[in-house]
Formats: sequence, C-alpha cells, structure tokens
Amino acid sequence: MRFDILHTVFYRNKAAYIVGRVVSQSGVQPFIIAVLHHEDKGLYLDALLTKSSQMRVIFGFARAYFMVETHAPSALVRFLNQLMPNKTIAELYNAIGFHKQGKTEFYREFLNHLTQSKDEFTIAPGTPGMVMMVFTLPSFGYVFKVIKDKFGESKPFGRDTVLKRYQLVKSHDRVGRMADTIEYSNVVFPLARFDSNLLTQLHKTIGSSMVIEGEWLIIKHLYIERRMTPLNLFLDNADDASAADAIEEYGQALKEMIAVNIFPGDMLLKNFGVSKHKRIIFYDYDEVQYLTDMNFRALPKAQNYDDYLTNEQSYSVAPQDVFPEQLCTFVTPNPMYKQFLLSTHPELVDVNFWKQAQQKIKNGQVSHIYPYPTAQRFIHHW
Repeated sequence: MRFDILHTVFYRNKAAYIVGRVVSQSGVQPFIIAVLHHEDKGLYLDALLTKSSQMRVIFGFARAYFMVETHAPSALVRFLNQLMPNKTIAELYNAIGFHKQGKTEFYREFLNHLTQSKDEFTIAPGTPGMVMMVFTLPSFGYVFKVIKDKFGESKPFGRDTVLKRYQLVKSHDRVGRMADTIEYSNVVFPLARFDSNLLTQLHKTIGSSMVIEGEWLIIKHLYIERRMTPLNLFLDNADDASAADAIEEYGQALKEMIAVNIFPGDMLLKNFGVSKHKRIIFYDYDEVQYLTDMNFRALPKAQNYDDYLTNEQSYSVAPQDVFPEQLCTFVTPNPMYKQFLLSTHPELVDVNFWKQAQQKIKNGQVSHIYPYPTAQRFIHHW
C-alpha cells in the first residue's frame, strides 16, 4: 500500500485542503482532507472526502479558485486529472487559479469538439433574457452569452455596468452557487454551423458585436458558462418531491449568496440552473450587487381604506429598495412552490432576516459555507 500526497496545499476561504490517493492491490482511492482553524485550539481536521463525485464538487465550476503555490502546474493538473477523470484539463487549470492557461486549454477543447461534431448552434433553452443573447451547441456542455445592443426597459443600465457586475462575480467568493464565466474576445465560429433562426436573432440583438467574414462568424466579446437546465424548465417536468427539493435548494442558494455579501437582484427562477448534481446555481449577473448596498424595507401599510381596496402602490421606491415580502409574489407565484419555499425558508420573506445578514457582514463576521455535506464533517468537542 502506498500513500501519494501532494506537497501543495489548496487554500480557499477559511479552509485548507490536502489532496492525495491511496494506491493498493485493490485499486486507487482518492481523498481530500479538509483542514480548518479554531481561534483557540488551532488546526483540526474537519472532513475526509473519499468519493470522486465529492472531490469534483470541491473543485466545482461554481466555486472560487483555490490559492495554490506550485512550480509545476502542468504536473499538478495531471495528478488531479487522474483523481477526477471527469474534469477537463481546462477546468482544473481554472480551479487552481491559472486562468490564462485554463482559457487556452478550453479553446483547444472547443476547437477539437467542433472538428468531431456536426450539430448546429441553436438558441439556448430557457426564457430569453433582456440583457444577454444566449446560444449553445447541443453536443457541447456550455452556453455562449453575448451582451445585447439594446436592453429591455426594466434594465436601467448599460453595457459597462454589465461588464463590471460579471467581473464582480468572477473575483468574488461564488460559494458554490454562482457559475464561473470564461471571457473571450474575437471568437471565430464556422458560419455554416449556425441554424437560420439563431442567425436571424443574432443579427437583431447583437449586430454591433458580430462580423461575418466569408465562412466565419466573429463575435467581438462573449462569456462562456456551463450549461444547466433552467430551474423554471426543470420544475415544469418535475414531480412534487423533486420540485420540493429544488425549491428548498433554491432558498438555500439565496441564503448562501447572501452570507457572502451577494444580492442576486433578479431572483426569478429562470435565472437559476439545475446542475447534474441537482444543485441550484445562479447564472444571470446583470443585476448583481453587494448585499450591503441594498436598502431592505417592509411593505408600507395602506394609509386609508381606499388604498386597501384598490391595492395600488402609493409609496415611493428608490433604485436600491428591496421588499422581501414580495419574494413569493414575483418569484414563486405558483401556490405549491410558494408553500415549499415558505415551509423550508420562511426567513426569506422577513425584512429583518435580510437586515441582520447585512449587519453581520458590516460587523466583519465571515460565514463559512462548507463545500461538502454536513454529514461528512467530523464531530468536535472543544
């Protein structure tokens, strides 16, 4: 029996991770040891993860990059790839913070896939957005997002704001709930691979961001994200038990983003995706802001009987104002989904919950969101 343990330690947020494998006659057993620090007692082992699926979540596309010091990143990535063969080389380079190499490897993978496939680019499944034009190649597990030339009337900001907000998410703790984006300029696509409907929509929505030169379509700027099933589409085809689990996960996703000072802005179900691990992940960042920049308010009570009868809004609303009590009204109008959400996360419609979350952040309290199930944690008695 042999233990292979990387000298390199993987740091993220409050945790350090030791990665290795056990090699024996019965096979290879990968593992990750999560190490945390107690302010009084020092270092302690918090969890031992031995499943490849758990390791892939630790190195997942919805988490912040590790801080890693290595003089041989290619050797490190090769070792990690042996432990997690379902992860691509590009994904692993990105996970350890080597973004440029990750982008290069991803583009190679994309070009290689184009030569080995014949399907056409199509409009991505889901409700069309007012800020991004999104398309996909069905055989390739990603979506391509291009900022539209004009936004919908409900989006009172411009292109520069969108770029800043996507960069905010890129550099922030994504806490396993916000998909990573890969940003490219002047990406060349084979024109013949675009279906006619998509090409028409591209001309209408992103005409200033694209150029056609002979057999090639060049997009001047785009983001690439992992493709997921939009939550609203998932719910359309889910049984009651699966829908309840998804709505509970949706509420948990909101709480975890809130805990790291992220306010998602547009919390509609269509802006969240369901990963293959059934995790709910946010992917629409054009309204993202810091939680501490928002003004959470309770809905004003009716001033008189006429206001009560008409149920019309008779109060002013500033751009940063948010009314948590309206969450179910706008996000989950479906009575069954509303019941699921209120039974598992009733705090989300309580203005005091949001204000308390703000105050914790302002007080410097840093939440720790564990990237592994609570059941995997060792029990500590200090």
